Amino acid sequence: MIRTLVLMGLALTLAACGRSDPQPRVTQVQSAPGIVSSPGIVSSPGIVSSKEAKQFFGAMPTGSAQSPEPLGGYARGCLAGGVQLPETGPTWQAMRLSRNRNWAHPITVDFVQDLSRKAAQQPGWSGIYVGDMSQPRGGPMLTGHRSHQSGLDADIWLRPADRLNLSVAERESISSISMRRSNGAFINDKWTRQHMEVVKAAAEDPRVARIFIFPGAKVAMCNAAGNDRAWLNKVRPWWGHHYHFHVRLACPRGARGCVDQAAPPAGDGCADAQQWVNNILNPPPPDPNAKPAPPRRELTLGDLPQQCSAVLSSR
Repeated sequence: MIRTLVLMGLALTLAACGRSDPQPRVTQVQSAPGIVSSPGIVSSPGIVSSKEAKQFFGAMPTGSAQSPEPLGGYARGCLAGGVQLPETGPTWQAMRLSRNRNWAHPITVDFVQDLSRKAAQQPGWSGIYVGDMSQPRGGPMLTGHRSHQSGLDADIWLRPADRLNLSVAERESISSISMRRSNGAFINDKWTRQHMEVVKAAAEDPRVARIFIFPGAKVAMCNAAGNDRAWLNKVRPWWGHHYHFHVRLACPRGARGCVDQAAPPAGDGCADAQQWVNNILNPPPPDPNAKPAPPRRELTLGDLPQQCSAVLSSR
């Protein structure tokens, strides 16, 4: 019933929007950490719905009947042929099932399962608790993330998964554990070597493009890594991310409609993370000439790649 109403609304939106510009518009992908523009990704010609795209995508209960393909960018895209991570597996459990965000591109589902098996090898860890991935058809979410739109992002809780028989009710009520101290400048006493090994295992996976975690954790891992440092390049400091770390996969080979993020700068990134910490401890004075950031507006269907309309209308 929900899907029928959404499709009716989508059909009315498409019918009401005229093609004032015969040439497709090229949409710029931005607003997420490090996201670059998307040459070649074309938004739907003439479709500028006044209804927010998140209302359409947030109402879809299942993936589309299409071949799996991430479309657009991490913060401005959608997901064709999404598959669902099983709610429970031998070494993982998906959390907050009421959100219906345990969907992703198959490569992401495979990665999460692989990482969970590696995490289960750590003392005190039976696997991982998996937070938000994507909605069934990706796209903008009703609440929360600006990214997670193309089926290539996954949040991994920093709370060790010591029980893998959590009930549905427990998965709604149990929270992860913060690992930060001093507003993210340092790790607290909950952080262990096992946390670092799980993050390292994720970073060493060739499918992974980036990992976001709070600055104090990055600096702590830099100090503990020794000579084995290549994996640190993918681990980048970002605000929040002290209850979970965020894994972002690269576009799968052959996914022509997918927009990759720019590669991280060369090196281990430890000096950059230390600067984040320094700025937390001793905030620089505000720039008197800085212009206020323009308010963010919600994405509409016209902001997304044109293929996303077909993703919505697919059975």
